[in-house]
Amino acid sequence: MIGRLTQEELADFTAFAQARQRHLMRTAFLLSGNRQSAQDLTQTALLDLCRSWRRVRRADDVDAYAHRVLINAFRTSARRSDRERKALWRKASEAAGSPADGAAPDQSVGMRLSLLAALDRLPPKARAVVVLRYWEDLSVEATAAALGCSTGTVKSQSSRALARLRALLGDGFATTDSEHWEISYGN
Repeated sequence: MIGRLTQEELADFTAFAQARQRHLMRTAFLLSGNRQSAQDLTQTALLDLCRSWRRVRRADDVDAYAHRVLINAFRTSARRSDRERKALWRKASEAAGSPADGAAPDQSVGMRLSLLAALDRLPPKARAVVVLRYWEDLSVEATAAALGCSTGTVKSQSSRALARLRALLGDGFATTDSEHWEISYGN
């Protein structure tokens, strides 16, 4: 695997990984909903990219290729752990309810938990489209390339996913204020 790469290829991959790891981690967090899973997904994606680096580095859009690898790792993980993940979100939602002392919960934290819980209720492909289009701010074309689908599929998935999020979150949640869309996975 890594032993087969030349020094130049290994240096090229290392530079790519160092430059994009945080970005991939953020995307993985938004897809998976928790830091540990995001770390696992990022590590899996980077390992897969390293194994195929000779081919990957010749791709027209290495970032789109990396997103596709990350999305595929997420889909595989989601199929395996769907029940466990849903149980975790139910517990997080219950814990984020009204505090015992009667004080109002922090609105920003509550909004983030609500948004993450709503994202969790989307099918994996729809969640991937929303994350890439609206958090990563990729174009329709770049999202299609990352997911390996047509631009029409991205548009229809975006429309359906946003309608589902609006239904789950209610009209009062909709905002154009980018700070509400910023999710931190913690450091």
